[in-house]
Amino acid sequence: MSHFMRAAMILLLTGLLALGAGRASHAADAAKLALVIGNARYPDNEFVLNEVANDTQDVTEELKRDGFVVDRQNNLTADAMRQVLDRFYARIERGAVALIFFDGFAIQSNRQTYLLPVDAQIWTEPDVARDGFSLDTILAEMNTRGAAIKIALIDASRRNPFERRFRRYSAGLAPAIAPSNSLVLYSAALGAVAASGKTEHGLFVAELLREMRAPNISAEQALTNTKNGVVAATKREQVPWLSSSLTTEFSFAGSVTRPPDTKAGDPTKPEPQKPEPQKPVCEAPQAEPLPSADDLARDPVIADLSRKIAANPNDVASRYKRGQVYAIKRAYALAMQDFDVVIRRNPGDGEALNNRCWTRAATGDLQGALADCNLALQVDPGLSDALDSPRARQPQARPDR
Repeated sequence: MSHFMRAAMILLLTGLLALGAGRASHAADAAKLALVIGNARYPDNEFVLNEVANDTQDVTEELKRDGFVVDRQNNLTADAMRQVLDRFYARIERGAVALIFFDGFAIQSNRQTYLLPVDAQIWTEPDVARDGFSLDTILAEMNTRGAAIKIALIDASRRNPFERRFRRYSAGLAPAIAPSNSLVLYSAALGAVAASGKTEHGLFVAELLREMRAPNISAEQALTNTKNGVVAATKREQVPWLSSSLTTEFSFAGSVTRPPDTKAGDPTKPEPQKPEPQKPVCEAPQAEPLPSADDLARDPVIADLSRKIAANPNDVASRYKRGQVYAIKRAYALAMQDFDVVIRRNPGDGEALNNRCWTRAATGDLQGALADCNLALQVDPGLSDALDSPRARQPQARPDR
């Protein structure tokens, strides 16, 4: 079966499961379960992440006020983290709201985000999948166990001591491939990391808690407000990433109160209830607006790479890296230009061909994408990422050469 047919079947089955759960169901009376993990003490890190313990405590208290049954765990090894996740999955009832909050280190590898236990032994990229926990897999398991609403709040977009062992730059996190009726929020943009230090509380969680407590707004609006609050507080230096495919009404702080009907009529007679329009069952995650030229010019990573390229037009490594950043930010035309230059300089660069394949697929040029991926496999038969690039997740990162 081809990757395209397999992806289509997954989407169809996801839609049928969502339909069976009820399109317009409300989550106010559903069981609400949360797993809060704070990994602050990584032996390989030079200092303890002090804000993690405080932030996870605050998030736990807020979730309990909102009616969640919360399991809070700190500084988990891989074995402990596996056990905690299995216990969380076992508690999920059909129709429940299931939420995971993770605070610590995470790394993207092969287009997936992996949450790291404190005893992770990572020296090469393959070690990430061995020792980390895939966020995509966690969300899929929450869905399989019957959760009607899946929420992942990830405060892990940090520079970490592991990544620099096999990369010369931080690749940030990859987009989550989440099932229908999910909310996912990262503390920083895709492919980016947030500034961190020895603080007692994190800005991202402070904004999140304030919005979770706000009455009469949906959970989706609360997370949107969280994102906007962080953007304003950091003057656009930190831009959280939000993905939503919610089709069910849900609010952290209780029911969303609708404004009264102000139409003229007999006040003693209630207005007949009109059915609310239904959202599509298989609604895709909402896409962020395409970046403007000004947004790209202000990006510090792009600006630094552009300066290096201007100083040395033969700096292929910087051009490759800039193409990755452009692609992550969905500036596909600019990404194509950089990958084209890299490939002209070295037609046998399988990784660059694979990234151009992904970029073509993201723009709908599936024939061109297939040609690039086939060529990538010809020049580098061991490049397994080229087998699935047309699924259009995110460019592959690689160490500078």
